[in-house]
Amino acid sequence: MPSLYVHVPFCIQKCDYCAFYSHSLIDSPKDLISVYLEGLEIEMAKMQKDAPQGVSSLFIGGGTPTVLKETDLERLLKMIQRYFPMDLGVEQTMEGNPGTITEEKAKLIRSQGINRFSLGIQSFNDQLLSAVGRIHNAKQAREAIRRLREAGFKNLNLDLMFGLPGQTMELWQASLEEALYYAPEHLSLYGLMLEEETPLYERYAGKTSGERPTGAMQVELLPDGDLQAEMYEWAVMRLREAGYRQYETSNFARPGYECQHNLGYWRGADYIGLGPGGVSCLNRVRWKNIEEVHAYDNLLRKGQSPLDELGKEVLSLRECMAERMILGLRLEEGVNFKTFEKDFGADLRDIYRSVLERYKNEDVFIIVKGDYLCLNPKYAFVANSILQEFV
Repeated sequence: MPSLYVHVPFCIQKCDYCAFYSHSLIDSPKDLISVYLEGLEIEMAKMQKDAPQGVSSLFIGGGTPTVLKETDLERLLKMIQRYFPMDLGVEQTMEGNPGTITEEKAKLIRSQGINRFSLGIQSFNDQLLSAVGRIHNAKQAREAIRRLREAGFKNLNLDLMFGLPGQTMELWQASLEEALYYAPEHLSLYGLMLEEETPLYERYAGKTSGERPTGAMQVELLPDGDLQAEMYEWAVMRLREAGYRQYETSNFARPGYECQHNLGYWRGADYIGLGPGGVSCLNRVRWKNIEEVHAYDNLLRKGQSPLDELGKEVLSLRECMAERMILGLRLEEGVNFKTFEKDFGADLRDIYRSVLERYKNEDVFIIVKGDYLCLNPKYAFVANSILQEFV
């Protein structure tokens, strides 16, 4: 069964580092959410035939899904259950930002079957939050955690970021320790990425880590690469001590609380992505929806697929192999030799012999554990440079 992702492209305002497609509600027409929901229902009716046996998991992301008012949230959740009914045991995740989670919304979301929540805290330091354009503060983050727990969420993920402008090791440690105080079942830790066409990228354009940005924000420094590596390595050690398993490069969970939805992506399972900007991949055919609410709605009303200008892409066998290796090696478990051969009709040791030969004597970057090929955990922070060898 494929997994299901629903994109909600709305925020109160975009964060300075965010490159995902979304609209700031401050600058958007009042009817834009209604237009989005109307188009989404048409797409759901159209796409349910691609999941005749249901879906393996649900993730509602954005944007900020919790920016929707309660009536729109309820409409969205009931719509999903109508077209893609799920049993209570199926992992159903919604993500949201602390400043948009009221007690009423938390209770509504839980009552409609969502059983996992991913909260974008990023930091418990108000100055660091302000430095990257987050609109919430630490107090609101603490209140959001309380509200979600009181609403009955027993599977809670907290997102934190390191490498923020002005962030020291001490500030990073303080945020992670506070997160541990709330005993979340899952933690996702991400290093700040300077994405092109974002305010943060423009602020630091041409600068390297440790250099001052141009313009008014002269006091903000990006932690250099060595400090970011130290932040990451300390977090891995601290979370291991606290009983969390690092099952993916950036993700840590208590036993049994690994994110099933994301595991599907990393293991190469099919997925359906609905909404403007949603990406789908079924039977090695991948496509992306257009990133504009009115154009998305108009195409669906005409009975057409709301695809972007690239249309549908048939992935070659070699492209699918490369993706399996790049994503699978980010997992602690690695890539299973037998599953790879079953899916692609070839032994990965033959396909990637040159890469494996190149690294076998390089301080053991890549190791074999039984039926799995794995990345040595000590090199997780620099994994991307190694994984590109499989393209």
